[in-house]
Amino acid sequence: MKTYLVGGAVRDKLLGLPILEKDWVVIAETPESMIAQGFRPVGKDFPVFLHPKTHEEYALARTERKTAPGYKGFTVHASPEVTLEQDLIRRDLTINAIAMTPDGELIDPYGGQQDLNNRIFRHISPAFSEDPVRILRIARFAARFAHLGFTIAPETKALMQSMVKSGEVDALVPERVWAELFKALKEQTPEAFFTTLRDCSALKKILPELDRLFGVPQPARYHPEIDTGIHSLMCLQQAVKLSEKPEVRFAALVHDLGKGLTLSEYWPSHHGHEQKGLPVLEALSARLRVPNSFKSLARQVMEYHTHCHKAFELRATTLTDTLQTLGAFKADNSLAEFLLACEADAKGRTGFEENPYPQAKLFYDAATAANAIDNTEIINSGLKGPEFGSALRRLRINAVTEVINHNKSL
Repeated sequence: MKTYLVGGAVRDKLLGLPILEKDWVVIAETPESMIAQGFRPVGKDFPVFLHPKTHEEYALARTERKTAPGYKGFTVHASPEVTLEQDLIRRDLTINAIAMTPDGELIDPYGGQQDLNNRIFRHISPAFSEDPVRILRIARFAARFAHLGFTIAPETKALMQSMVKSGEVDALVPERVWAELFKALKEQTPEAFFTTLRDCSALKKILPELDRLFGVPQPARYHPEIDTGIHSLMCLQQAVKLSEKPEVRFAALVHDLGKGLTLSEYWPSHHGHEQKGLPVLEALSARLRVPNSFKSLARQVMEYHTHCHKAFELRATTLTDTLQTLGAFKADNSLAEFLLACEADAKGRTGFEENPYPQAKLFYDAATAANAIDNTEIINSGLKGPEFGSALRRLRINAVTEVINHNKSL
């Protein structure tokens, strides 16, 4: 059996990065011969098998032919006659088309090593344009490798732009868009995912709600970067520094979607953008089938980030009621994540990146104090329903008032 390590494992090994999983391609075998050697078949669309001991994936060498629009419109041909070079050329980028023998010998028929050294994403063949998912994949690779200096070859960028113009991107299904977006959010420079899509005009097709923020001005006094789209990506950058949770990063990215609805005659003001953005977020979440954990946090940040920024101006009643709405008095709450996303928003502005954000501590201290109240008296009083709720609210307001007064005395 001739086996070769292929794809991301070889690429990452040559870059000196950790190898998370290994994929192997097998030459000159059949499904029957693989099964006879103890491999377990798992592939649905093409012959893939799990190694009987390592459980790593081994795929028979194959070719692909475009037969219909979209990323599933391919006919796969796997046979013992398919060569390693034929298998490699069906891949997306040269850096993903390097193979390695078990002895460590490299087979690189399409110049992947040179492009790795030059930090270039380059498509292998015109067949790249047949699969719209490859645009998403390049964007995700940009999110993963931008910090290493990778750029997209001009001819590849032109091909991506032509794919958008031809409507090939329109065939992308929501689940695949979210899958790639989710992976990008977990990378070191996720903002590169969105700039890559915007550079080839795919962002307006895939995430029009975000794309329309570019070119929308904000008051220079509060936003020296002016452009709302740039601000959104700066917030994402700050969220990466503050949290590894993709939910926090997503919330920071989309918190200002409502500003895309402001009529130009009212620019650069965006009165009420917090509420205006909620239906936009709902529509985006429904279209991409965004998980509830992402949607709920994003909704909280969108609706109440201004409250958080003005924490020191809020009355005790308003702060208490805001914490109640945010679910801060429940054992299972996302207040910490909410505050991180709000901090990312505050710091995602030119010249504000290193500024402290004491508002988060005030919110946290107020929630802690309100959660620590002794409610034994009202429990024993026999109050029920709304009357119990009102009494509990008064106790919480008193606790929050003490926190506010303490902060004023500092």
